Amino acid sequence: MNLLNKLVVAAVPLVPRRIIRYFAGRYIAGETLSMAVDCVRGLNKEGVCATMDVLGEDISTRAEAVAARDECITVLHTIAKEHLDSNLSIKLTSLGLKIDKAFCIENVREILKVAAGYKTFVRIDMEDSTCTSDTIAVFRAVHREFPNTGIVVQAYLFRTEEDVRSLAQERVNFRLCKGIYKERAEIAFQGRGEVQQNFMKLLGIMIDAGCYVGIATHDSVLVDGAYDLLARKNLRKDQYEFQMLLGVRPELRKKLVRDGHKVRSYVPYGEHWYGYSTRRFKENPEIAGYVFKALFKSNT
Repeated sequence: MNLLNKLVVAAVPLVPRRIIRYFAGRYIAGETLSMAVDCVRGLNKEGVCATMDVLGEDISTRAEAVAARDECITVLHTIAKEHLDSNLSIKLTSLGLKIDKAFCIENVREILKVAAGYKTFVRIDMEDSTCTSDTIAVFRAVHREFPNTGIVVQAYLFRTEEDVRSLAQERVNFRLCKGIYKERAEIAFQGRGEVQQNFMKLLGIMIDAGCYVGIATHDSVLVDGAYDLLARKNLRKDQYEFQMLLGVRPELRKKLVRDGHKVRSYVPYGEHWYGYSTRRFKENPEIAGYVFKALFKSNT
């Protein structure tokens, strides 16, 4: 990241929310479920699957966690009613992970009961490193009863190889991503090349173990590396998929579809769009730069 981009990213919290909201439109489907449904329907017409995500991990009460649980259940009913090609992704902190793990597990089980009735897949997202062990523990607590679930792992954490080797013994369904949260050098790779190398190593471990993998990346180096690995391993195209964030590199998404790969887009929505959007800007400084330019123009 060059100096200008660093300065722009640092200035994001000072940018008016209305401007952030304008540019966040490329990353979020909207603030309501109906807007998310329209977004998913459009993706489906392009031959792209989806996974819907209710934004709002920053909760502090049991009532908020129950409301998040109920919204996730509403999403599952809506996916079925609208005949959408979509899964559901859930964040455990929105369901009470930091309040009470047992309470969180019960909320997750209620969601998974409904998903099982529709045979809808549910992905448990990974958050920052303070949640990693508990997230894996919750996943293991529900996975045996509800096998139509998967988990996310982050290639930049040192611990992930050990986690993957352990989980792979259970043939779990993975989403493999690089990781977005800022983590300390003591626990995470800091260089892009190191993260790329570990990503490919982990992908190989997953494939060799016979696990289904959602290859979640917008990095051309990793996409090319995955193409090569998938060909060398002679994987069928129903044994993996590529996954991408909504609004990031749509030209790559279209290329993957043209090449015959299954592609799934992450479709977040909800009132709690601000925190999600600012994280996206920090991950993609060029977009933050667009926000900075718009702010400058509005003041001239």
